[in-house]
Amino acid sequence: MSITLTDPGAPNLEFERPAGRARLERTAAALASRGFLAQIADSAKEARRLVLEAIPDGAEVHVALSETMRELGITAEIDQSGRYDSVRSRLTALDRATQARQIARLGAAPDYIVGSAHAVTDAGEIIVGSGSGSQLGAYAYAAGHVILAIGHQKLVPDLGEGLRRVREYSLPREHARMQSAGRAGSILTSTLIIHSDPTSRITIILVPETLGF
Repeated sequence: MSITLTDPGAPNLEFERPAGRARLERTAAALASRGFLAQIADSAKEARRLVLEAIPDGAEVHVALSETMRELGITAEIDQSGRYDSVRSRLTALDRATQARQIARLGAAPDYIVGSAHAVTDAGEIIVGSGSGSQLGAYAYAAGHVILAIGHQKLVPDLGEGLRRVREYSLPREHARMQSAGRAGSILTSTLIIHSDPTSRITIILVPETLGF
């Protein structure tokens, strides 16, 4: 079956508005009050360091498909350095036509998963958009540890604005990226809202630099 998706148009640039240090600190405190392990990096370089220092050498790690992870160089480090047990490297060795269930199981519950989010509210709620939804179960429950690096421009007042940011900014940006790569369609088809983290298995690293979509 072929599905033609509507072009979402140009991204709403109001969602690129900067967030200052004071707002980052308030958001980090709100995240901590909900059980998340929240940190503020001083730069993208420090964010990369904090992410990698949180993962032991040899650990099983899955890098979610993420422009933020690519920009920080974390995708390449996890998948190519040899320091980690890369889930994605194992996935690429499997046949999607005949081993789809094995692929789904392998990516569903890694010891560590690293990625980003599309919005964080002032109250400390996290909104993640996904094309396949494959990483959402790992974020919400199944991964042993979740590490998300999130740029300052993704801070929003509330859930309504966060979902609007996904629709009006992240989706158009992702659509344009896929079109430029010669792949049809808009990619963000599923959305997860994480309200709290009772077991403190999710680390959030807020960055005073623009990262990803």
